[in-house]
This record gives sequence, structure tokens and C-alpha cells, in this order.
Amino acid sequence: MKIVFSYIILFFQLTTLFSQEVIDKVIAVVGEKPILYSQIQSQKLQILQQGMEVTEDMDCFLLEELMLQQLLIHQAEIDSIEVTEDMVKSELDQRIQYFSAQIGGIDALEDYYGKSVQEIKDEFYIQIEDKMKAQKMQQEIIGEIVVSPKEVRNYFNQIPIDSIPYINSKVKVSQIILAPELSYQQKLETKNKLKKIRDRILSNEISFSVAAEFYSDDPGTKVNGGNFGWVDRGDFVPEFDAIAFTIPLNTVSEVFESPYGYHILSIEKRRGEQYYGSHILIKNKISDKDLVSIKQNLEKISSEIAEGEISWEKAITTYANKENTKSNGIVFNETTGEAYWDMQTIDKSLFFGISTLEVNEISKPQYYEDPSGNIGYRIFKLLDRTSPHMANLNDDYEFIQQYALSQKQITTMDGWVTKTAKTTFVSIDPIYNSCNNKSKWIVNP
Repeated sequence: MKIVFSYIILFFQLTTLFSQEVIDKVIAVVGEKPILYSQIQSQKLQILQQGMEVTEDMDCFLLEELMLQQLLIHQAEIDSIEVTEDMVKSELDQRIQYFSAQIGGIDALEDYYGKSVQEIKDEFYIQIEDKMKAQKMQQEIIGEIVVSPKEVRNYFNQIPIDSIPYINSKVKVSQIILAPELSYQQKLETKNKLKKIRDRILSNEISFSVAAEFYSDDPGTKVNGGNFGWVDRGDFVPEFDAIAFTIPLNTVSEVFESPYGYHILSIEKRRGEQYYGSHILIKNKISDKDLVSIKQNLEKISSEIAEGEISWEKAITTYANKENTKSNGIVFNETTGEAYWDMQTIDKSLFFGISTLEVNEISKPQYYEDPSGNIGYRIFKLLDRTSPHMANLNDDYEFIQQYALSQKQITTMDGWVTKTAKTTFVSIDPIYNSCNNKSKWIVNP
């Protein structure tokens, strides 16, 4: 299903590459805003680079998307839709962070464009501002649209039988996680180990980069001598930023703690809300004895639940860690935000933990490591498993509701375009006369 206003114009377009190969021209105007032939072609180039197929009607589709964008921006300016400078700068920072990570860091991004980060931001400021205006204008149009149960039923009943979507098997899972409590002595040993490494660096017995390669527990940076490149404030945990913005440049920080363990940090450069440097991480070590004890405790908890001595829900609140109890043990799909996982796309560790379970059955203890690197064990309970089936209103109401809502949003946007285009100057090059949706924009072409 087509997504309402997909906004296909991506950040950091390849227009400059393509413009060397074609002679550019204006192919449409919406309000006072021109759309160039090179914009269409650069979008097609990006689609090809993403491994997608470029169909015969792609030019018409891309042109309409670009015209919709420009119409939204045009109307946003008429309606005085506000996009503040701080909002644009924040969006730019996030995009710079994302693309620099994809391309290999801030330095690589600057090398690629032959410009500083600030120059890149200046170049794309207007583009991002326009994008945000368009998004806010679209939200004004469709943001409060809802669908009633009757509309959902009508939408579903109008779907041809051979077009009703097929729903894969889905599962709903709960878990209990236990992690060893670190003793003061364990933390002290970790801290002292890193302090000795720091002392060796300060006495020039070993360089920071060599020490990172030999001793750091951060696999992502140790191969680069601990260097993490340019990062923005907020990329790392607050404890990290607090040190990074206060220590003198080209010095080695004192040992400090974060949820990952203990660090030392050296900052080489700072600019605004960014810094560039290296770190060494030493994680708190959990003994095999502690892990065995955690596993045995989970086995005991499983037995108590099986024998009816305690309920699964009570076991979560009694034994599980705090993060686990916030969601009542439910393992949510972070990508979709849903409690049900599609068995075709389920997290691998979750799949292996529950694939052989029956509904309401509890797994054996599974080794677990969280995103911060903390380790422990967990047990799963399979709360529900749906069978593969054709979508129906009884079992898949929320799924169908989202489709119905999307269709209503599309219809509303189409109506808004037809109405607004009548009072807006719109011109389309005759080479696009064959596009099916041209009549929506120009009543008498």
C-alpha cells in the first residue's frame, strides 16, 4: 500500500553526480517553486543504488511526490506554519550523525563532500527546513484523522478475496531476566585495573592507542587504538559527555564509571557540541561462579512456577531486574512497538529461546547479554502463538485498522491536493502529459 506522502527526497542527494551527465531543465512549477529534471533522475539513481526496480511509470510517481512536497511547503508558508531555527539545526545534527556513521565518520563525510560539517549543514539547511515545513503541513491535514469500527469493516469488506493479506505466525513472549549483582570489591578490581593502565600511559611506558588495542573491552574502537572519531553530545552516555567537555585537550582523564564499566578518555579536538577522541573501556568481570548461581536461581524459579508456588507475574515483580518489570516482562518488538513478533522477522535470540515452546510453556535458562554488555540469564514464557492465516477482522483488527487509516489519509490528501491546486499556480511540462494523475493538479490541461 502506498504510504501517504512518503517524502522520497533523501538527505545528501546525488544531484551533483547526475548533473554532469544531463542538461537540466524545469519540468514543473508549484506556486513559485520549480522542480528540475535532475531531481527526478537523481531520485531514480538512488532507487537503483538501493537495489529497487525502476518501473516505466516511475518518473510520473516521482514527479507527483515532488509536486506534493512543493505544494505542502507553499501552503505552509501561506499558513505561517512555524519551523524554528533550533528545530532545523537539531534535525541537521541527527542526519549528520547518521550519515557520518554510514560513511565511516565525520572526517570521511567531510572528505567525501570536500567541505566542513558546518559548510554541509549550511548547504542543506533550506532543504531540511522545507522538509520540516512539509511534514508539519501534512500533519495539519491528516494528523487528527481516525477510522471508526464501521469504516474498518467497510474497508475490509471491499478488499477482493484474492487480495486479502496473508498473516504469518506471530508470537507474544514474556521473560524474566536475572543478572549478577556486582559487589563493591568486583567494581574496585575493575577500576584499579584501568588505573594501572592509565598510570602506564602517563609514564610513557605504553601509548594510549596500543593500550586500547591490548586491553580495551570495546570491540568497536579497540582496533582503531580506541579512537571513536567525531561524535555529538548525546551520542554516548551522559557520564561520557560530562568528562569529554571538561577535561583539557590531549590529556588522559581520571577513571570514571558508566553503565558499560570503567573508562579513561582522551579528547583531541572539540567544536561546538562535538568532540573527537579515544577511550579505553574495561568491563566489570562476572565470575563463572556468579553466572552458575544465576542460572540455578532461574531453574529454581521455573520449578516454583511449575509447581504453582508462585505465578509467572509474581515471579517477574519479585525476582526480575527493574527494566524487565517496567513492561511486565513482555518482550516488545522495538522496530514496530508491538507485543507480537512476526516469526519471519523475529529476533534470532528470541527465536531460539521460544521456537520449541508450546503456549504457556517456560523455557530453560538462556544466556543473555543486554545492549550495554551486561550479562546474565533469562527464561521465556510463550504467551501466545497465532497460526498463519488470511487476515480477518476477529484476529487482525488492529492490522486492518492501520490499512484503513492509511487509505483514509491517502484519500484526504488527494482531496486536499485537488482543492489546493485550483488556487495555486501549477505548470507541468508537456512531456508528462501521459501521467495518470496530472488531472488532479491541472483541471484543464
